[in-house]
Amino acid sequence: MNIMRNRLGGARPKGLRKASVHRKNLQIATFEGIPSTIFQVLLQGQFLTGFLLYLGASSSQIGFVIALTTLVNVAQIGVAFLIQKLPSRKWAMVTFIGLHRVLWGSTGLVPFIFPQEHWVTAFIVLYTIAFIANTAGGVLWSSVISDLVPARVRGRYFGIRNTFLNALGSLVMYGGGLVLDRYPGGHGFLILYIVVWIFSISNVIVFFFYPDVPFEKSEEKNFLPMLKKPLHDTLFMKSTLFLSAWLLLQNLTVPLYSYVMLQLLDINYETLSLLNVSQTIFMMASFYVWGNLNAKYSNKRLLLWTLPIIAVSSLLWGLLSVLPMLLVLFAAHIVFGVGVGGFNQLAFNFIIGDTPKKERPMYMAMYAALTGLAAFFGPLIGGKIYEWIHEWPHWTQVYGMQLIVGALMLALALLLGRRILKD
Repeated sequence: MNIMRNRLGGARPKGLRKASVHRKNLQIATFEGIPSTIFQVLLQGQFLTGFLLYLGASSSQIGFVIALTTLVNVAQIGVAFLIQKLPSRKWAMVTFIGLHRVLWGSTGLVPFIFPQEHWVTAFIVLYTIAFIANTAGGVLWSSVISDLVPARVRGRYFGIRNTFLNALGSLVMYGGGLVLDRYPGGHGFLILYIVVWIFSISNVIVFFFYPDVPFEKSEEKNFLPMLKKPLHDTLFMKSTLFLSAWLLLQNLTVPLYSYVMLQLLDINYETLSLLNVSQTIFMMASFYVWGNLNAKYSNKRLLLWTLPIIAVSSLLWGLLSVLPMLLVLFAAHIVFGVGVGGFNQLAFNFIIGDTPKKERPMYMAMYAALTGLAAFFGPLIGGKIYEWIHEWPHWTQVYGMQLIVGALMLALALLLGRRILKD
């Protein structure tokens, strides 16, 4: 009878059953990204800045809110230790991610609940608590997804997933902009927040379908010995400190590109949007390319290849002195999109693929904490430098900073990167 069932397809070989389980898990992870992308795009970037301005926030308050998401990454070190005590990662992940979605979405209720003089304060409090919860949820999700996606397809899968979700994000961003143009002020943001609530709740529901995959816990039971694992891993710490230094340099200028273009080059918002769209399109295309290359070459080697591309994108700004402005800006944004798309994807793959499985949560937390601090201080230092050179010649403010930072990044990649990010 068993033989007959096998012949008729009633029983499936063990390998096929395992393959179908992996495929189902990948489909769930991809589908979960759809509502997540929609509501996050409508709550970040230009929409976040616009809503804060609507609430009456100052430039310093806006800068604090934007930088806050990287600063709270330091707390991931404590979270990485605490999740070792959990009987199940899935339900802790659902809880913290659910809290993040609900609290972040609740910022849209601020104008309806609080007096106007407390709008900004109430927003910052809700936003801060939301991203503290997201710190825990992020560690748990990274840990779970690293176990869900088989190592042999990891590079290609994330390449395809990131391409699809970034394409969706571009459409959502464009649609959100149309809504705010058509319905300026509070009416437009009310429409956006209704959409946000629909997809944030949908996102939490999809997380219920994630499998509760087995968790290989650290062999260390106490915090300090667990913390020392990544600290004593020389190759990991060298790579992480190098990438943190890289991000510190990169963030001296990149977050301030909009300031340079709007304030110093008098570019309008429509042109700025087109520049960002071109960057996103080439970033999406690069996801697939870097993903395929990742099937042949190691994460570290490909990470090294992305660095000169990012450095060149900064150096291209110097061509503003001899070539038409828009030609140079489009070229710089396109090259940056290709480089940073690979960098972000490969840095993630490096953390979940090149680290010990049992100690991976603490490794992820250490990486997030160090790179988060660099990403936090980079724009602050860059902004101060722009204040210091305010009276200098115009070209030093428009592309002088980019030339200096690009040269430093190129030197860092060629001199240190080749030694640290080697196979």
